[in-house]
Amino acid sequence: MSISTQSLVSHLSSLLRSDEIKDYCPNGLQVQGKSEIAKVITGVTATQALIDQAITQQADAILVHHGYFWKGEAQEITGMKQRRIKALLAHNINLIAYHLPLDVHPEFGNNRQLAHVLGLVDISSVSSVKPEGLLMLGELPDAMSHVGLASLIEEKLDRPPLSEAVIDRPIKKLAWCTGGGQGFIEQAVMAGADAFITGEVSEQTIHTAREMGIDFYSAGHHATERYGAKALGEYVADTYGLNVSFIDIPNPA
Repeated sequence: MSISTQSLVSHLSSLLRSDEIKDYCPNGLQVQGKSEIAKVITGVTATQALIDQAITQQADAILVHHGYFWKGEAQEITGMKQRRIKALLAHNINLIAYHLPLDVHPEFGNNRQLAHVLGLVDISSVSSVKPEGLLMLGELPDAMSHVGLASLIEEKLDRPPLSEAVIDRPIKKLAWCTGGGQGFIEQAVMAGADAFITGEVSEQTIHTAREMGIDFYSAGHHATERYGAKALGEYVADTYGLNVSFIDIPNPA
């Protein structure tokens, strides 16, 4: 089975509503390759290692969360960027990337998928944070201690989180934003969460947690965002009968 590149990108962009979301990079087709796609590699970031895997597996397209051409980055195609793009063009591989649209999608988004991995219930978005779906609320099926939640995160994400215990009561209500979402900790407090989970931590994040009374967990940018591209790839495989494989390139960050 195969599908035209144009048809696949059009479908995914419509599904993820990428035209409606202001982002820091272009969403959709970033590097054009073959006109027909049968084999797709999915992953978190379009690194050289992922490209090399796609070449080895003779993929027609790479579908990722972190692509290229970020706002503020150097425009010259030199060095690492040149090598990556050269490899894609030499092997006629399409690079398809969705950033914020893949964070916030209510079914395939990183935030929704992380909730599924952690077994959270009563899930909703914090509507005051845009785009909607960027900051989420949910509950643990059963309240647990700070240490218990840290153990759950480590078990499910296969890495121990950096955490700060602040409240002296069991944790039930959670707020979360995958990736670099530490800046939303105050909105998490205002939404009534007992704890906030995100991918990264800044120096001031810990002070905010202590002073505003919320437990905090930094579970890894990569670790919290492994699931959106994988889920979207599985959807593509089911919908179009394509050969789709998720490849996790380990990253401790």
